Amino acid sequence: MYGLLCESLHDFIKESYGDDVWKLVRERADVRLHSFVTHQVYSESVIPRIAKAASGVTGTPYNELMNSWGVYFLGFVGKYGYDRILKVLGRHVRDFVNGLDNLHEYLRFSYPKVQPPTFFCQEESATGVTLHYRSKRKGYLHYAMGQLRQMGKQFYDTDIHVEVLSEQMVGDYSHVTMRLNFDNSAYRYIMKEDEEEQEILPITSDFFFEVFPFNIVFRQDMVVHNVGSGLATVFPDLDGKKINDAFLLARPLVEFTWNMIISHPNNLFEIMSKEPVKRERNLHNRVQMKILLPGMLSTVQDRCLKLKGQMRYMPEWESIIFLGTPVMESLSAMFRTGLYINDLSMHDSSRDLVLAGTQQSEELKRALIQEQKKSSKLEESMKMLDYEMKKTDDLLYRMIPKPVAKRLRKGEPAVNTCEVFPDVTILFSDVVGFTRICSHITPMQVVSMLNTMYTLFDTLSEKHRVFKVETIGDAYMVVAGAPEKTKYHAHNICDMALDMVRSIDHLKDPSNGNHIQIRVGIHSGMVVAGVVGHKMPRYGLHGDTVHTASAMESNGKEMHIQLSSATYEHLKGSHFIFERRGTITIKGNVEIETYWLKGKRDKDGNAQAACPQFENQTISKANISGTEATGNKEGLVSPLASGRDEDDVKSTRSHRIKMDISGHSLKGSMELCRVEKMSVHKAHYKDALQDGLQDPHLGLDSPESDGRDCIMESPDSSCDSRCSKSATCSVS
Repeated sequence: MYGLLCESLHDFIKESYGDDVWKLVRERADVRLHSFVTHQVYSESVIPRIAKAASGVTGTPYNELMNSWGVYFLGFVGKYGYDRILKVLGRHVRDFVNGLDNLHEYLRFSYPKVQPPTFFCQEESATGVTLHYRSKRKGYLHYAMGQLRQMGKQFYDTDIHVEVLSEQMVGDYSHVTMRLNFDNSAYRYIMKEDEEEQEILPITSDFFFEVFPFNIVFRQDMVVHNVGSGLATVFPDLDGKKINDAFLLARPLVEFTWNMIISHPNNLFEIMSKEPVKRERNLHNRVQMKILLPGMLSTVQDRCLKLKGQMRYMPEWESIIFLGTPVMESLSAMFRTGLYINDLSMHDSSRDLVLAGTQQSEELKRALIQEQKKSSKLEESMKMLDYEMKKTDDLLYRMIPKPVAKRLRKGEPAVNTCEVFPDVTILFSDVVGFTRICSHITPMQVVSMLNTMYTLFDTLSEKHRVFKVETIGDAYMVVAGAPEKTKYHAHNICDMALDMVRSIDHLKDPSNGNHIQIRVGIHSGMVVAGVVGHKMPRYGLHGDTVHTASAMESNGKEMHIQLSSATYEHLKGSHFIFERRGTITIKGNVEIETYWLKGKRDKDGNAQAACPQFENQTISKANISGTEATGNKEGLVSPLASGRDEDDVKSTRSHRIKMDISGHSLKGSMELCRVEKMSVHKAHYKDALQDGLQDPHLGLDSPESDGRDCIMESPDSSCDSRCSKSATCSVS
């Protein structure tokens, strides 16, 4: 399969469906090449793989896609000037169709290894013609039908209706019979001319045979009765043998029988000798051949003689005469078959074609070598470009979800990517005592500790199919249910939380060598997610659900996972193990019931604790082990029960810490920390309620807030208090 066809299919897909579709098709078809060289031979499987992949990617039926490609091909070959050959193939549509089988012969010098299909016509009438199509390749029928229709429109301004009559396998060939219906008025005119009597000049057979030195005359029994003088020099014993015993029929793709030959009067026949040409040479000739053609190793097939020409029935002789000429790709091929220029007919262009074809062949070889070198360099450049683009895409998709990034690439405004997600689950986590740790280690140790921890969490986020929103200092935020919606968002987040608590036990506190401890908070509800702004775009979440999830973490305990009742409702009847904590107050006067996520049961019902310290506790078989909450009233947790230092309250919750890496201590750097407190003001909070952003599971009695960020924790907690989470440009 020559690259001309591969390149045309490549251009057809790119022009019809776009570059992005072509990339997907190339990947699905496992085609690593970015472009094709027109005169280079490729695997026969390339085009079927590309066509099937294109059909799957675009949703276009395979036959319809092949038909459209056939229509496109006639315009494509115009770039190489082949449309001029098509225009002069015939004066009428019938002439074009009758000569269709010979089309590829005209391109033999440019594409010597071409393996074309066979076309022959029967049952011609004023309304059309029956066309037989034979090919070793399967799946190209509709491609050929598209070409026939486009040929009629483009060159003859005629509509051709193609009707498939039959399709069958004959040996290794696909044989299709189709009826071409069109206005064939030229047929009447030609039939009228044939009926008129014309004066025929007499000519002797000897003169006729001299004009055609490579003729073969054989009768119905296929026995040869006459051989031309040129052919007799290389096959002196051919006379008296059956022609189908001495030669193979290469074209057309039919049986080599009398009836088949009679039924194909308009086809070009190509035959090849079964035995290689035998020439007697003396020692001088052998030495001369080695001098002229050093290192030339000819195969048996190279030394077989190929002839092409027309088979004509001669009623006066009751015989068929084959008027052929040798097929010589080069002067070397002529020498191997034992022929010389003077053996060819001097009355036609055979001698000129051999000499001109040799020159053209050498020029084509040089041009092909140059084209292959350019193609190789282009291929290397395209591979490097693909590699760099893949690296760029990977980096982009780590910051922005792939569907959102594609929309931004198409030029959509960033605000258009914002979307309301009615139900997602958000997780916040932070390091207990992060301020104390930072005050005892260097900035680079802080960076190393956070990198180790976040790398671990990033791996877990990919495992549980959750999206990492961002990190702020020691705070880590992920979401499930956005940007990819799923009804198991709460389950995925809880699995992530359990793995986070289990895995963090292996990390050490660089300040004292103890285990690092984290707090985790989870809440479910509605958010608005998308990209806002132009510079340093990030995919962010906005809404009251974000603040509530942050409060679940800031009011939690070390190595505990606290979740809201909204999340708990999603997990009823699951394998997760909970313990009711009680009611806590957030945002000043908002009461919310919370639960501890203690672990999860496996398929056998065995409990798996969230962290080692839970293994010493008794976990009930029930989903909830009721506990009496301690507090001021109805299980309400006292806001300042732990009595911690006020400076700890203002530490790293919702901060962006700008560390001076050049220093050896964070004491000086901590003085430069910018504290961005996120206070829920009355006006903002009322607007949120009016816009429907309030989580329906919270059940608030009053929308009013005192504008303060209250810090809640249980009396037995040893966690340092934190403020509300703030994620500028990502969390609001």
